[in-house]
Amino acid sequence: MNHLNVAVASSAFTRFLMAHERDIHRWRQAIAGVLREWGVPPPAAELACFGISELLTNVARHASDSRCRLEVSRLGTTATVSVFDRSPVLPVVTEPEWSTESGRGLWLLQQMAGPADFGIRRAEPPWGKAVWFRCGTQDAR
Repeated sequence: MNHLNVAVASSAFTRFLMAHERDIHRWRQAIAGVLREWGVPPPAAELACFGISELLTNVARHASDSRCRLEVSRLGTTATVSVFDRSPVLPVVTEPEWSTESGRGLWLLQQMAGPADFGIRRAEPPWGKAVWFRCGTQDAR
């Protein structure tokens, strides 16, 4: 009988934080460092950093409680970024009104990650929801 043994590399980074716009650059830098350590190629790291900026900014601007949980995990060739906040209100992602100054970040993130690699879901208390996206961690050659 043949047995196929497949090793799957996994890693995780989790932080509980207060989402303040003034600190978002710090979290981008922290995650960029983690992804670099994991060997994630620059295009995937850039997507992750863009997404972290968008998700933490949304918590800072729209959630009444700025406490949140930032998770970045890698399983095999995929990294998943999730932000959990305490608001039960699920955002609706629609094509933005291009003449306004805001309201396009989640749509852009969904387009960049791909519809199958972006989602919003209810979360277990004390969290209200989680917004997540995935990005590939291998160089496209």
